[in-house]
Amino acid sequence: MFFSEIGTWAIIVVSATVLFTHGIRNINTAADAAKALEPLVKSFPNAGYIAKVIFAIGIIGLGFLSVPVLAGSAAYALSEAFEWKEGLYRKLRQAHGFYGVITIAIFISLIINFVGIDPMKMLVYTAVINGVAAVPLIFLIGRIAQNGKIMGEYKSKWLSKTILFLTFLFMGLAAIAMFATFIKH
Repeated sequence: MFFSEIGTWAIIVVSATVLFTHGIRNINTAADAAKALEPLVKSFPNAGYIAKVIFAIGIIGLGFLSVPVLAGSAAYALSEAFEWKEGLYRKLRQAHGFYGVITIAIFISLIINFVGIDPMKMLVYTAVINGVAAVPLIFLIGRIAQNGKIMGEYKSKWLSKTILFLTFLFMGLAAIAMFATFIKH
């Protein structure tokens, strides 16, 4: 999860600052996006290689996180809405609809490659949207974690509050920088 968050951060920064400001609005391959990262690490030896590794970690992490999470969350949401039995602890014969939604969602994610939708663009856009959406969600999670009525004895302590605040601040600044860059151009 940590590595995918670094990759998500890298994608937000690249989209907001490097790519957009240099007129790069069409990313066709991971190599194109990794090349855009080079200015961020150009003072390091082997900057191109480092940029490609950072971007590859982010893309792979996003893929590993997004497909199962999206398929599972869609399955849970639809199962709740239609009052189907749900849960990964259930056997296939106990939760046909639930596992059917997971199967269809994964199948759709595979089909995307063959119908002309650029998966690189989708991953970049998804990472940017997730980065922006994370800011208010982190705030809400922090508020809930601090609430003694909700959390009881598991109420957030100073270390988790500090880490959460720094994460909120960092992600918020990245989102603001992205929007500021879009407004300028």
